[in-house]
Amino acid sequence: MLEVVPKDLDFKGARMITGFHGIGATGYWTTKYLIQKLNAERVAYLDSDYMAPVAATSGGKLVTPHELYRSANLYFLKIDFPVYREHEVPFYRELASWVQSAGFSEAALIGGLDSNLRVDSTTHRVVFTRSFVPRPPLTESKILEDDHVIVGPVAALLNRFEVLGFPAFAILSYATTERVDPRAASAAVKVLSELYSLNVDVEPLLKGAEALEQQSYRQGRPSEDERAPGSMYT
Repeated sequence: MLEVVPKDLDFKGARMITGFHGIGATGYWTTKYLIQKLNAERVAYLDSDYMAPVAATSGGKLVTPHELYRSANLYFLKIDFPVYREHEVPFYRELASWVQSAGFSEAALIGGLDSNLRVDSTTHRVVFTRSFVPRPPLTESKILEDDHVIVGPVAALLNRFEVLGFPAFAILSYATTERVDPRAASAAVKVLSELYSLNVDVEPLLKGAEALEQQSYRQGRPSEDERAPGSMYT
């Protein structure tokens, strides 16, 4: 059973933003970067029997697997340690149901999309549940092509939100499958910044991307056998 502590927080009308350790770690780094740049405050912890028994420290403070941060009416779910794959479906079903019952008005899910699938100069694709009414800049974004498949936490949450009739959308940034991709995170940050009227500078992400790209170029690209399996999926 999913437990959010403390239990007396008021989420009515708030927006939920979260991302995951998928292709390019795009969703995780997008969420973490926004938390840092907006000086979001840690306000709650998520606990569940499905969570991995892992902990760490950051700045001398304990970091638990799933934590909620707040900046104005935006809540960021930072997932430092994902649940084990065999527990993904029940955990994210519970999470989606909690998001709806807690009174959130919408949910933004961030993931990565294999850059080998890119057919134009755009940076991302979007997906909406039936209850979500797109607004700029999402109305200007291209919807994920019919022959592509979403897997993992983004898919589990979208599926449950669709069943519940809850407004949610996913931003899937084109990302490399070979390493962390700050450039992909910067694309998602730009969309979210415009959508929620945030003033977030993505230049540090772009500089980080350039450094990693130069390093990868010097070291040489990995062979097909060395690349992540199933990388054509989000």
